[in-house]
Amino acid sequence: MASSGKKRRQSHVNSGSQTSNSGANLLSSSQTGAVGVEGRFVEGSILRLTMKNFLTYDYSVLYPGPNLNMIVGANGTGKSSIVCAICLGLAGKTAILGRGDKVGLYVKRGCNKGFIEIELYKTGGNLVINREIHVENNQSLWMLNGRHCNQKAVEEEVMVLQIQVSNLCQFLPQEKVGEFAKMSKIELLEATEKSVGPPEMYEYHCELKNFRNKERELENTLKEKASFLEKTKQRNERNKHDVNRYYEKKRHLDMIELLEKKKPWVEYETTRKECEGAKKERDAAKKQLSALKQAQAPMLRKIQLIDNQLKPTEAQIKAKTLAIKEASLKCKQKQEQLDRKHKEIEDIKQTQRLKQMEEEDHQKRISNTRRTIDDLKAELAKVGDQPDVTPRINAVNVELRTIREERAKVEGEKADLRREKDNLYAESKMWVRKLNDMNNLMNAKEEKLRGRHRDTHTALQWLRKNKELFAGNVHEPMMLVINVRDHRFAKFVENHISFHDLRAFVFQRKDDMEKFMLEVRDKMNLKVNSISAPEDSCSRRQPSRNIESLRRFGFFTYLREMFDAPDEVMSYLCHQYKVHDVPVGNDQTKAMIKTVIEEPYLRVLYTTEERYTLKRSHYSNKISTSNSAVHPSQYLTITVDAEEKRLLEQQMKACESKLRDIDERIKALQAEAATLDRRDNELLAEKKHLSEIKGKKRQLEQKISTKQDSLKQMEHSVIDLQKIEEETKEKIAVVNSQKVSIVGLFMVEMKLRSKLTMEKVYLALETVGLMAEKSKLENDCRDGVSELKTTEQRCSRLEQRKVQLTEQCKGLLKRAMSICKMHPNESLPEDLRNAFSKLPDTLDEIDAMLNEERSRAECFTGLSENVVDEYNRREQEIKHLEKELEDNSTALNVYRQNISEAKERWLNPLKQLVEQINDKFSDFFRSMQCAGEVDLHSENEEEYDKYGIRIRVKFHSSTQLHELTAYHQSGGERSVSTMLYLMALQELNRCPFRVVDEINQGMDPVNERRVFDIVVRTACKETTSQYFFITPKLLQNLQYADEMTVLCVHNGSQMLPPKEWDEKAFIRRALQRKPRP
Repeated sequence: MASSGKKRRQSHVNSGSQTSNSGANLLSSSQTGAVGVEGRFVEGSILRLTMKNFLTYDYSVLYPGPNLNMIVGANGTGKSSIVCAICLGLAGKTAILGRGDKVGLYVKRGCNKGFIEIELYKTGGNLVINREIHVENNQSLWMLNGRHCNQKAVEEEVMVLQIQVSNLCQFLPQEKVGEFAKMSKIELLEATEKSVGPPEMYEYHCELKNFRNKERELENTLKEKASFLEKTKQRNERNKHDVNRYYEKKRHLDMIELLEKKKPWVEYETTRKECEGAKKERDAAKKQLSALKQAQAPMLRKIQLIDNQLKPTEAQIKAKTLAIKEASLKCKQKQEQLDRKHKEIEDIKQTQRLKQMEEEDHQKRISNTRRTIDDLKAELAKVGDQPDVTPRINAVNVELRTIREERAKVEGEKADLRREKDNLYAESKMWVRKLNDMNNLMNAKEEKLRGRHRDTHTALQWLRKNKELFAGNVHEPMMLVINVRDHRFAKFVENHISFHDLRAFVFQRKDDMEKFMLEVRDKMNLKVNSISAPEDSCSRRQPSRNIESLRRFGFFTYLREMFDAPDEVMSYLCHQYKVHDVPVGNDQTKAMIKTVIEEPYLRVLYTTEERYTLKRSHYSNKISTSNSAVHPSQYLTITVDAEEKRLLEQQMKACESKLRDIDERIKALQAEAATLDRRDNELLAEKKHLSEIKGKKRQLEQKISTKQDSLKQMEHSVIDLQKIEEETKEKIAVVNSQKVSIVGLFMVEMKLRSKLTMEKVYLALETVGLMAEKSKLENDCRDGVSELKTTEQRCSRLEQRKVQLTEQCKGLLKRAMSICKMHPNESLPEDLRNAFSKLPDTLDEIDAMLNEERSRAECFTGLSENVVDEYNRREQEIKHLEKELEDNSTALNVYRQNISEAKERWLNPLKQLVEQINDKFSDFFRSMQCAGEVDLHSENEEEYDKYGIRIRVKFHSSTQLHELTAYHQSGGERSVSTMLYLMALQELNRCPFRVVDEINQGMDPVNERRVFDIVVRTACKETTSQYFFITPKLLQNLQYADEMTVLCVHNGSQMLPPKEWDEKAFIRRALQRKPRP
């Protein structure tokens, strides 16, 4: 494998377990001298890797070659530890490795600190990075070329050398191999750009995405502002008409205000002129009145004399009238007294008649009572002949007591049954509530599944509707059917079983699983997992050691005993995850871990907070361990006791059965009670009839006695009609005497009234004579008096009118000056005088003009000064928006120009790069008699954040090219595709090295051999960078190249320390052992 004429570079690896130091020896392929070799390293390649107290290594120094480095060793020897050292030594995060999340977990067990040193090739002087890891506080100390620094300085130096340990296209740890196929097209494009593209390509891509986001924001802003501007213009255009109408209305209102100011002045002037006219008319009327009074004076004096004579006569007539009224009133009173006496006599006679009628009725009742007594005596004689019914009544009473006792017994039994029914009903409600609580917990688990993996939840709903399609048992996703017995144990179960399997459906039969996957994966295009349980059940498989033998280490149970699951699910977990053989311990286990890991048969174990994985070397039988923190449970903390649920359901059924029995017994008792009630009613009716017969004689005797007593009372209470008649006559005589005295008084008052009436007639005749004389005089001067009265009234009216108009003038003048806001004694301003001169001078014209202006102003409704202010404000806003719109449009054009330039810089080189990758990738697949292609995929050319690299592969001639996903291809097919894509990047690579850890584990031997040949051909070219290929095994008779370096990692107690390793002696001994021909 190595040429003897070439100088060798050697790497020394020394690893050990917790119990003993062990060495590792590495034989490398032949290479050129040290100077020549370093000349072939690209910038950033690893020249040296030193590990001290790191994972499985006590102390080790590794010298990789510039091309392909094949790291080979059995499982557990420390191959992946080299990958971890490269990642952590170059400031990578622990999450990249997918192992322990704390950097302190990577220090060798039993040590307080670990050490990593990496020497990187760099023109002008190599770069040496040191990292010292402290377990106590999970902190690290960093050094660059012997000088202390912080982690950020190391990250910057690593970035300058284009090393990207977080990029799966450059650094693919063992735990992340499956993640590559899960990368989206967008993530794969970004990783490829960072890995093999020019340094500026990814920057151009990010710049394009930022430009596009900004362009999208500007476009949206431009659309929003343009829309807002258009709406604002439309709104202002609509308001413009309102503004014009507002100003027109204001002109009318101003005219109304001016007219209202002039109107009081016109009213004042009109009233002043009217007042002067009224004053002149009043003076003329006074002169006419004076002349009329002088002409009528003698005749008026005679009329006055007659009036003086009439006044005493009229007074006497009024007095006589009052006296006549008083006498008439007294006569009326006496007449009413006589009427009352007549009524009193009628009442006395009516009382006598009533007494007579009462006595007649009394005699009739006596006669009727005597006939009733005779009838009762005859009926009593008949009843005395009937037999005695007392014995039969006693028998009926006895039977009634018996029936009532039986009825009370039935009611008591019914009450007991009702109480029992109520108790059972309450108990049933309690079971239902508990079952509902359990079902709600199951629903909560289902909601968590829906939130984490919607496709699985959709498939679950389909399965529940179509279970009849399957011949065998089909179980819902494990996370729903696994029931942890104690929520504290959920974290152990969940950390042990991958989420990939927790969301898997479990089938008893493989044909059912294939039918299910055909429906949900192929037809419904859902990404789901399914599992077929082993044909031979493993659920009862016994652990390799009894738990009692492990209790001294703190182990208290096996993982299988912590949860319940259906038989098929438990069988799969025992077969795949060995849950029956994984012990769980406590803090005591953690304290004794050094002793525990020496126990045989232990492969995986748990303490309170950590998981330990133990690997035993096939060569030295030594044990290497790895540990990781136990993360809190997310899905299995919700626990439902399946046995308790089954017992609850059984108790529910028992309660329902008992309730049915009780209902039937209650119905039977109700029927029995109804029968007893009917018999009771019949006996009561018979008893009543017998009682009536027995009591009839006694009742008849009582009735006869009562009637006889009543007859005696009626005979003793007879009315004396003769006595009553005499009393009536005496009362009538007294009343007649009173009537005689009242008639005498009545006649006296009648005579007085006649006398007063005659005297009143004489006075009336005298008054008539005087009135006739007065009428004659008045007729003689009636015309003159009428004219005088008319003139007096006219003078009075004119005086009142003159006073009224004078006050009105004062008020109008004051009002006019107030409206015009003038001070007293101030003359009318010149501007108002000029304005008033243009307006009408009469009230009618002013009122007509005012009505016209008001009518026009009222036509402009719903207008206010705010409309004008809003219009002016919006006009300014429109100007501002137009300016902003112009600025944004200019900025958008600039961004589009920038995008066009950036797209030109980014897309053309990217297409060339993808085309080169596709050529290599396709060639690799053709060499394997398969097909594959890589293309740049984008649904929209302008959406730069949606660009991605699509990998499509075909491994069988009968199928089409399918996109590489985590679900469609098998594990081996994904590994081949991943490896060939990485090899397609190798020759284009601008990164200094690439690491791929155990990617060939899932490949079949044919594909593994083909892939290995491609790796060797590609990675050993002079134009490629450094390549680390880690594998625990190799096929026989593989083709190797001189440019590759094979690093063999050995582990065992007999290994030599690096300083004692002698390569020449090793080769010499190996040659001596060869059989001689």
